[in-house]
Amino acid sequence: MVPLDKLEQITSRFQYLEAVMAEGAAGEDIAALSKEYSDLRPVVEQIAAYKQLVSDIEEAEMMMDDPEMRELAQEELPALKAALPDAEHDLQITLLPKDEADARPAMLEIRPGTGGDEAALFAGDLVRMYQRYCEKRGWKFNIVELNETELGGVKECVANITGENVFARMKYESGVHRVQRVPETESGGRVHTSAATVAVLPEAKDVDINIEAGDIRIDTMRASGSGGQHVNTTDSAVRITHLPTGIIVVSAEKSQHRNREIAMQVLKTRLYDAERQRLHDERSDSRKSQVGSGDRSERIRTYNFPQGRMSDHRINLTLYKLDQIMAGDIDEIIDALTADDQATMLAEMNG
Repeated sequence: MVPLDKLEQITSRFQYLEAVMAEGAAGEDIAALSKEYSDLRPVVEQIAAYKQLVSDIEEAEMMMDDPEMRELAQEELPALKAALPDAEHDLQITLLPKDEADARPAMLEIRPGTGGDEAALFAGDLVRMYQRYCEKRGWKFNIVELNETELGGVKECVANITGENVFARMKYESGVHRVQRVPETESGGRVHTSAATVAVLPEAKDVDINIEAGDIRIDTMRASGSGGQHVNTTDSAVRITHLPTGIIVVSAEKSQHRNREIAMQVLKTRLYDAERQRLHDERSDSRKSQVGSGDRSERIRTYNFPQGRMSDHRINLTLYKLDQIMAGDIDEIIDALTADDQATMLAEMNG
């Protein structure tokens, strides 16, 4: 059962925000109020729908005492009562605590794991899969750093993804992705297993991380493209080392000034993520089953090409549509992971 006093508090807060914004929000942070207002709107709409259903049930039960209305009430009441569990569940979902980072852009990092050249080729396949997924959702996929192999694989890819609720959707992708297929370089037709690691980090804001000037060392160096192509003859590439943590970030765009901006943003994002990981580890004993835990050493998914099969090991989901998945059709997977995560949180709340 949903606590009614909590519903009243949320509705009252929404009405207050509505009134303040209508008056021009004098002396208030209009951006923060506007965001809170837009976040609460779907919750308040769900509350209204739930209250209406409860009211309709009460009205139908009262009609049962009226001989003239009893037949109509007998027709309506079963359907109304049957709808109540779903309405309560939907309302509980909207009341779940939100991850403050869900609405943020994300930094995507992909690197080959075990498997040599084949792992690098698979890493490149994952980069293209996420590029296509971003296109489908109308997000912007900007490559910050890309190191390729001579065979067309990827040694490392760092990309910035911007759009609506990027981290909320992408956070479940962190972990080890395993591939089983016959490599192009394999003459005997044997299936090989290799892997690539994916890390999804919520982008940091300036207010999140303050980096002291004495904590970083900035080096400039000559940038070069893959295979000696597109060699940049100026010392424009920037490498920033964060001395307290040893984190190193490189950006190799044509503009040195732009490289400093990019590298600092990536560094802030990694430091912000490290702090989130620290806080997560402190809470991990109570949420070991969370699918969005961000444990990047965990093998989360297998892509079996001979069988056209994708298996997500966290929720025992298997789909025989690998071609569509590699083409960026991964919403079904992310929806299932989101639902499982929400179910876990609901069980903890109601437990």
